[in-house]
Amino acid sequence: MNEKLISIGEAARLLNLSVDTLRRWDKSGKLPSLKKSGSAHRYYRESDLRIFLTDLVELAQSWLEKGGEPDSQFYCQNSGIFQGRNGSLETLLAQEKALNEVFPLIVAIAGEVGNNSFDHNLGQWPDVPGVFFGYNIQKRILVLADRGQGVLATLKRVRPSLQNDADALRVAFTEIISGRAPEARGNGLKFVSSIIEKNAMSLVFLSGSAELRQNSHSAELDISTVDKKISGCLFILSF
Repeated sequence: MNEKLISIGEAARLLNLSVDTLRRWDKSGKLPSLKKSGSAHRYYRESDLRIFLTDLVELAQSWLEKGGEPDSQFYCQNSGIFQGRNGSLETLLAQEKALNEVFPLIVAIAGEVGNNSFDHNLGQWPDVPGVFFGYNIQKRILVLADRGQGVLATLKRVRPSLQNDADALRVAFTEIISGRAPEARGNGLKFVSSIIEKNAMSLVFLSGSAELRQNSHSAELDISTVDKKISGCLFILSF
């Protein structure tokens, strides 16, 4: 079934923007348009505009608070569905010339974080199984979330001395904690952090009552305690 296409004029009204602004965004790649065969007119997929208008962070946070299954557009019930959607992300990112050098790293980060959610909660999901996986390439943001056990509960299996979520995040991002020999690329979230340190990306990671922030081209990890505790994990990558 073909997706519904709307004209640039309709898109301008929906986004409360001028047609000239949309033309500039099309040219810059911020919000690319489509052209029908044999036509010079610009069109947009209705689904693309809906995603552009969606605040992915707000949507993920709402799901973490309320539970239940998230919107099917962002819900990966199992690792197979997640891997398929991460493959689709790779295809889309590969079409962005400005991201030619970093798009494989973005896909690798998404794969690492998403796979962690499935691996660490396998057979032990305390709530809804699966992950929220959303991205907006035009806005340069990727969001992953799960309502799993969280980092502290996961690490306490091998580090029972851990006392709080902030300490658990520090260990997860800075120490080798598995029994396997360290891989060349690092492991888990340490691998993610090493990519942020060397590239124009930044991240926010929340688990339980702790929040970690890492700015682009920086090894420094800013870990703090937040007022509102979340169930599971929330990962936000800006690129």
